[in-house]
Amino acid sequence: MEKTLNKTIRKEIYDGYTYIEGGVCAAKGFRANGLNCGLNANPDKNDLGLLVSDEICQTAAVYTQNKVKGAPILVTKQHLDKTGGQSFGVVMNSKNANTCNADGVLKAQMMCRIAAERLAKKEEEILVASTGVIGQILPIEPIESHMDELVAGLSYEGNLAAEWAIMTTDTVPKEVAVSFELNGVTCHLGGMAKGSGMIHPNMATTLNFVTTDAAIDHKLLQKALDEVIPVTYNCLSVDGDTSTNDMVVVMANAMAGNPEITKEDTNFAIIKQALYIVLSNLTKMLAKDGEGATKLIECHCMGAKDQEMAVIVAKSVICSPLFKCAMFGEDANWGRILCAIGYADADFDITKVNVDICSQNGILPVCRDGAGVAFSEEFAKEVLGADEITIEVTLAEGDAQARAWGCDLTYDYVKINGDYRT
Repeated sequence: MEKTLNKTIRKEIYDGYTYIEGGVCAAKGFRANGLNCGLNANPDKNDLGLLVSDEICQTAAVYTQNKVKGAPILVTKQHLDKTGGQSFGVVMNSKNANTCNADGVLKAQMMCRIAAERLAKKEEEILVASTGVIGQILPIEPIESHMDELVAGLSYEGNLAAEWAIMTTDTVPKEVAVSFELNGVTCHLGGMAKGSGMIHPNMATTLNFVTTDAAIDHKLLQKALDEVIPVTYNCLSVDGDTSTNDMVVVMANAMAGNPEITKEDTNFAIIKQALYIVLSNLTKMLAKDGEGATKLIECHCMGAKDQEMAVIVAKSVICSPLFKCAMFGEDANWGRILCAIGYADADFDITKVNVDICSQNGILPVCRDGAGVAFSEEFAKEVLGADEITIEVTLAEGDAQARAWGCDLTYDYVKINGDYRT
């Protein structure tokens, strides 16, 4: 069964927000670069990147919930604790996760020190992120020998060079940016992400960097991130495996010139919505580029008692291996959907549940009040033939809703992961 996937997602339109180009360089004062330093044997593949702000940034972050945490996670947390949540930039690499190594923390610290020296900053003002194979010693020499070139090439248009530096099994770069207004001042918020496999809920999900030129108090920036993560990245699953190196870092340098956001007012709601727009789009990009994927799958759970219930049910559907296989085979096996709803850890009446399978090709009702309804298999094939499928679940328990995202499970997923290390 040979299938291809259009990796471009359909972005939702939001009043007051405009999609713009530039990714992490869309906000004022952010420069980036990426190059090949030799960690990756392919000289055409960037493996070392740098993202830097012209001004000190209020910085928020969230990290993987895996008990095994990569050394870059530990060092980044230490640095943000030491600076009180401030940073100037992030140095990043692919091919080697620098995880489960006896000298891992030392190497992560060295990466920050080397970058900081070239940038004339303090070591603790630089954060670090790594992705790739776990358990292999990270050679520091190629990183050190290429740092001068990396810094010299920093550019306000260098977003894609940095994005390519963190990609592993990703097949396309992932970046989104928006502009919006705070007190009449135009501000920008943009992000980039990597991730294709080892992606599962209840974590930060992959490596993700977000920048904004808006002025906002550090604690409020962290609060916004903490509130957006549960309904975006934590609602994403590709394969059920929670990575060891996942992090999301948000940097705000205040260079737009808006009055600083210091309370939870209308301006806080505006920037929080901008963060949601960027992170939700990146979440869908990650799902659509899942390893071996041919379809982006969304589950929209409505009519829940509260948002927590809606999230639990939506994630239960997205995480079902049998459901994911059915979507790959374009089989309207709705019983697998109801099965996944049924074992979700939430209290609701299954005899009131409705399920529709939707795509740009139409809406297919498959379940009403917990029981199947007749449908055309030909029309079902047409609906499932699209590369973006939405499962709409209605619980009839309340007014809350939530969405979760994933992809189908294909032959190619096994091929990619069967020899990932070798």
